Amino acid sequence: MANLYRDTAQPAPDTSPLDGDARADIAVVGGGITGLSAALHAAEAGATVVLLEAEEPGFGASGRNGGQVNPGLKPDPDVVERDFGADLGGRMNALAGNAPKFVFDLIKRLAIRCEARQNGTLRAAVRAKHAAAVRSTAEQLMRRGAPVEFLDGPAVTRLTGTDRYIAAMLDKRGGDLNPLSFARGLARAAIAAGTRVHSGTRVRAIASTDGAWRLDTGRGCVRAAHVVIATNGYTDGLWPQLRGTIVPLFGAIAATERLSDAACHAIMPMRSVLYESGAITVYYRLDAQQRLLIGGRGPMREIAAPAAVPHLTAYARKLWPVLEGVDWTHGWGGRLAMTRDHYPHVHEPARGVLICLGYNGRGVAMATTMGAQLARRIAHPADPFDMPVTALQRIPLHPFWPIAVKAAVAHGRIADLLGV
Repeated sequence: MANLYRDTAQPAPDTSPLDGDARADIAVVGGGITGLSAALHAAEAGATVVLLEAEEPGFGASGRNGGQVNPGLKPDPDVVERDFGADLGGRMNALAGNAPKFVFDLIKRLAIRCEARQNGTLRAAVRAKHAAAVRSTAEQLMRRGAPVEFLDGPAVTRLTGTDRYIAAMLDKRGGDLNPLSFARGLARAAIAAGTRVHSGTRVRAIASTDGAWRLDTGRGCVRAAHVVIATNGYTDGLWPQLRGTIVPLFGAIAATERLSDAACHAIMPMRSVLYESGAITVYYRLDAQQRLLIGGRGPMREIAAPAAVPHLTAYARKLWPVLEGVDWTHGWGGRLAMTRDHYPHVHEPARGVLICLGYNGRGVAMATTMGAQLARRIAHPADPFDMPVTALQRIPLHPFWPIAVKAAVAHGRIADLLGV
């Protein structure tokens, strides 16, 4: 897999598989951003924590995503408050809106070297229908005091170097980072706070015994009063019915060689990140090494070269003809988790068990924030929680999700093309 971040990220911390038995207050399953953030914040609060990761910290989408740190939930603020009421919905909007600040403040506090920049997020529209939706979102956020601007076509062109877009919203709370460096930095900080992080340790069974939870790995077991399951797009059958509550989608990203200063100025002079408003999202940014990273939907499988996503590289050349002849050096992907209602899902299916997954493409900011929220819920269960805690609900006809996803992507591309 030609993942650019593996060439540019900070080194991974030293971790090893679990060999033998261990006891802890909290066992965390999954070494992505959610699990690492939960472990870090729980350990800082005084809990003993063991984190078990099947591969290595940041292995999944946490270390392969587009690197965008975007504010907000996928549904608009008015929709969130309609769905959950003014109190909980308002707290959900505040939590998600402040998520990038939480990330950047954490990076500063822990001195994580991950190329973090808070230069804003652009949500851009190609069609009139999407421009109206972007304007509506901007108006809702401005009513709530968020630092956003609605921009017309010429203003967007000045910020992006392309006349493709007729409108956009600039949200100054957003930014970007190297996600694998960030995940590894969280792991290093969690270890420093006292967490035992075990890589190469897949949890094969979980059961309640003698008032505690027992997690078996094949080479040992962990007994803990509390369990956090944070496996997102790589969720398997460990907890009954959980896999059927999300749809794992494959995102794909292609990256160029290092671009010249002139090319970078022509493409994204402000260095904001951008994602398009539409049925099928395309997103991109310039990284700290002056490479263009462009992502979107790819094949429903892992990819290992930019040749696997010719539609993305061709689209980049359409946006910026200056890229003609530029070498595309990396192409990779990973699995993210989509939920049926487009909200992150938090579950407490049994006493002492917390599950959080389904960030719908907004995982860097929300996963970091939700990890801290999970740690706080374990420490202070009577305190208000800023996300709904729901029962597990299996998606109907879940075994057929690959067919449904391919059909939805095809339909979305046609709809975007026709502007409907």
